[in-house]
Amino acid sequence: MKSPLPAAIAVSSIFVAAETVWAGSEAPIAHASGGSDFSPVILAGLAAILLTAKIAGEFFERVGQPAVLGELLAGIILGNLMLFGFHQADWIKTDGVIAALAQLGVILLLFEVGLESNLSEMLEVGWSSLLVALAGVIAPFFLGWGVSAYFLPGESRLVHIFIGAVLCATSVGITARVLKDLGKLKLRESRIILGAAVIDDVIGLLILATVVGAVAAAAAGTSLNLIYIIWLSAKTVIFFVVTFAVGRYVMPPLFRAAVKLKSRGVLLVVSIAFCFGLSWLAAKVELATIVGAFAAGLVLDDVHFKPFRERGERDLSQLLEPVTTFLVPIFFVLMGMKVDLRVFGHLDLLGFAVVLTIAAIIGKQVCSLALIERGLNRLAVGVGMIPRGEVGLIVAGIGAGLMLPNAAGTMTPVVSPATFGAVVIMVIVTTLVTPPLLKMSLERKRSKPHR
Repeated sequence: MKSPLPAAIAVSSIFVAAETVWAGSEAPIAHASGGSDFSPVILAGLAAILLTAKIAGEFFERVGQPAVLGELLAGIILGNLMLFGFHQADWIKTDGVIAALAQLGVILLLFEVGLESNLSEMLEVGWSSLLVALAGVIAPFFLGWGVSAYFLPGESRLVHIFIGAVLCATSVGITARVLKDLGKLKLRESRIILGAAVIDDVIGLLILATVVGAVAAAAAGTSLNLIYIIWLSAKTVIFFVVTFAVGRYVMPPLFRAAVKLKSRGVLLVVSIAFCFGLSWLAAKVELATIVGAFAAGLVLDDVHFKPFRERGERDLSQLLEPVTTFLVPIFFVLMGMKVDLRVFGHLDLLGFAVVLTIAAIIGKQVCSLALIERGLNRLAVGVGMIPRGEVGLIVAGIGAGLMLPNAAGTMTPVVSPATFGAVVIMVIVTTLVTPPLLKMSLERKRSKPHR
């Protein structure tokens, strides 16, 4: 194996080059003409992100680990250069253009994973996924509630419930990327994990929406309306019914009509437009955009692309690959950049963070016990559900912006800065341990095949 020293030197040279571009500028400067907010310095930021992601990903692949782990760690390093007095890259964390590209990256990643999954195969493991998802929501929710109640006895019950909601999440983006890197998407366990992770996100977002409604009601001095919860659940069911109906009855004739167009890239454009449309619809019914993207890929089958293949065009997955190769690493590097290593310096947080992390891991291992099929790798299923990733950070960020009245009559955030720091530590650990543990658990399956 080659030494990582050349990679480290290359990464340092990227930072030096970026510093030269950023010199004398605290943040990107808008164009003087046209009123555009885009700045050429964003290109330097993207260059640093992409090259560090590729170098770090290459190193981790050489040591037998998924590239996504390198991309996350590259982001952590890039995002914490301020600890060494280098602040010129700090603006990347909050830049709107880079954030938008990162979101497009994770949406297209889930679309790509959905394309590589088969709807009939997903439905075949539907009950297993549902049971795993239910166990993977219930156990972490009550464990998180209990840990919060123990370490934060003076906080409102809604605060404890919200911490439980944070632990419900599963980062389907992390798990999907690891399984894709390992070439294991076709395994039955992988289909169960992905199906359960998506269901987890749906249930977790429903819980989040309910808790947010309860917090808003408490802040206003009223109680939560049961009709609100019923309507949220109904919208979710309607979304999936509409999605599968559109995939089966609307998209086939649409693709047959699109094949008559002779211009370049019709298949790619129509497919991505469908992905974005369902992602938007998911957001409208208060689900995550990645849920809509995964559903879009799931309902598109080979029959939709057959007319394009017959006229000699490449498969959609091949057409998507250059796009995702560019956009997906931006998401994982940016997620790593949002991790502030200074939170590890607060000793008072570490006890809460350690126990919360243990609860987060154990809670998802419980879900492997819900598998009703024999001969499956239960450990791999449990490990695949561990990462909280961007979903955990997003949920915690929402809590940091919600306000509740305290005993003194003043408003305080549901997730205080100290609690947010503990959640960040939990997210870091669960995100970073999953890729190597999932790889080891899947290799364990391969070395001891079911007879």
